[in-house]
Amino acid sequence: MQIFYTDLLCIGAGLAGERVAVEAAKSGFKATCLSIVPPRRSHSSAAQGGMQAALGNCVMGEGDSPDIHFADTVKGSDWGCDQEVARIFADTAPIVMREVAHWGVPWNRVEQGPATYYKGGKPFEAVESKEKHGLIHARAFGGTAKWRTCYTADGTGRSVLNTLDSMCLRYDVNIHDRTQAEALIHDGENCIGAIVRCLRTGELMAYYATATLIATGGYGRIYKATTNAVICDGGGQIAALDTGLVPMGNMEAIQFHPTGTVPTDILVTEGCRGDGGTLLDVNEYRFMPDYEPEKAELASRDVVSRRMQEHMAKGFGVKSPYGDHLWLDIRHLGEKHITTKLREVYDICTSFLGVDPITQLIPVRPTQHYSMGGVRTNKDGAAYGLKGLFSAGEAACWDMHGFNRLGGNSLAETVVAGRYVGKKVVEFLQGNVVDFKQAALRDAHMKVDEHIKFLASGAGKESAIGLRDEMQDIMMDYVGIFRNGKDLQTAVDKLEELYARSKNIGLQGNAIGFNPEISLALRIPGMIKLAQCTAFGALKRTESRGAHTRDDYPERNDKEWLNRTLAYWKEGDSLPTLEYEDASPYFEIPPGERGYGGGKIIQADIPAEKLRVPEAASSEKTASAEKTK
Repeated sequence: MQIFYTDLLCIGAGLAGERVAVEAAKSGFKATCLSIVPPRRSHSSAAQGGMQAALGNCVMGEGDSPDIHFADTVKGSDWGCDQEVARIFADTAPIVMREVAHWGVPWNRVEQGPATYYKGGKPFEAVESKEKHGLIHARAFGGTAKWRTCYTADGTGRSVLNTLDSMCLRYDVNIHDRTQAEALIHDGENCIGAIVRCLRTGELMAYYATATLIATGGYGRIYKATTNAVICDGGGQIAALDTGLVPMGNMEAIQFHPTGTVPTDILVTEGCRGDGGTLLDVNEYRFMPDYEPEKAELASRDVVSRRMQEHMAKGFGVKSPYGDHLWLDIRHLGEKHITTKLREVYDICTSFLGVDPITQLIPVRPTQHYSMGGVRTNKDGAAYGLKGLFSAGEAACWDMHGFNRLGGNSLAETVVAGRYVGKKVVEFLQGNVVDFKQAALRDAHMKVDEHIKFLASGAGKESAIGLRDEMQDIMMDYVGIFRNGKDLQTAVDKLEELYARSKNIGLQGNAIGFNPEISLALRIPGMIKLAQCTAFGALKRTESRGAHTRDDYPERNDKEWLNRTLAYWKEGDSLPTLEYEDASPYFEIPPGERGYGGGKIIQADIPAEKLRVPEAASSEKTASAEKTK
């Protein structure tokens, strides 16, 4: 077995993984990134709309500040986020957007003079100032008070990822693609690397590392209808959960994006609505202002998705062989705008739907898109439970999103958290010497090797593909946008049965060499665990908050549920063990109304000391504000 040694092992080579790796490499440490696919094909490349940062350059962003961005993020989270982390993010984002511009990201820029923009499908004129000419532009996104989403047409993720990948080359970051981490190497206290399978040969390898980062993105493939790529199977979260020591945070918080296309479920960016697109029903009537008079299509994603679902339930959906859908209308934006600033949307529609968005409506409906939950970390990105283990990006529950994330915040989080957590990783590397214990490596290797041998032995009779399909159907049918106790209990019971069956998987093909079947077979038990953490956490959370909506508990209950779920999976158990911690160490903004979405709130009695910003955090905020200037 090959054994590799590195200072930092990044499991995942998307935006978050590469940004942490660059930070470590810049400080002189050896960084290695693992990736299932070539890094420029990481799922970060699919992100379209933009990254939020309070730059205030364009006329519709004038007066913006990190304070306003922070407030929007807290409201967007439905007061489920860690406000200390949300503050770090909002204060750091402007610095990072300028930094990646310096590295080569070709942001769209402000052009001085009169400009035509759209709101709610109607044009209006604005004059961009001469003083801001050439600075980074921004577009509108849902749940924001100002236009602050920095963008490169509608290919922002791809542009930033290409730039970061070039920085990895510059700083000699090692990229080992077509590799899949199967288990963490740990001694019960320290994480010291991972057991990794080569997807070309099927061979197992060991990577020893002083610090290990999980940056594998989301786990949307536990649902059948998802915008996530096939590689978004939660591999990093599974490896952490399997230790029995590292908890997942807020797994019940699953976001459905309003504009997944029908029937492909490929996302078309929120930038369509930010640039002035509207949602229409079967009668081509614009319905969102009836539900949300102020924000309309630009309420937060959880709210827009619920309103769309409610409207279709009233009989206003468009019938199709693939189920009901609604229409997204961007025709009024014109050919030039669509083929330049929304060019990927144009390509997706023409290539995958046979629809020309310049002249035709786009069929859309809410589709699973983002996981607010993930590997629970502290504000420094250090995972709970194991020293030397970190996480960043969608793989992590850092937790700036709470129970709903604003569009543009997660893409920004990849590089903002990547920079911030990267610096904390460097501090860890500078101050720690690790004992690479052979016993820990042998234990991790034996566990994976024995699993592969059983799969290949022919003793198992269950189909990995069949179990995956059943799991995805359960999640779609019982753990969707609207939830209730009866359905959630059904999901928990069915998933518990599936998990028992997943211990008896057998392969139809060969286990040696390139074989997607064994990749799935190794993942399925863990994917069912992630699905169960989601369903069980949702069952126990008897309230509605952000993207977690219970028909039988419609109130947001701050009195009992102003907290974060921690889901552990202990050895031999068939269900996760749930614990809870405070949602935030303090409340710079006390819980209140979001300003959209409606709903009753059961108020909490919050101690006075939790309504004060600690002096240390206040000093950090002041220092960050000075840097932003």
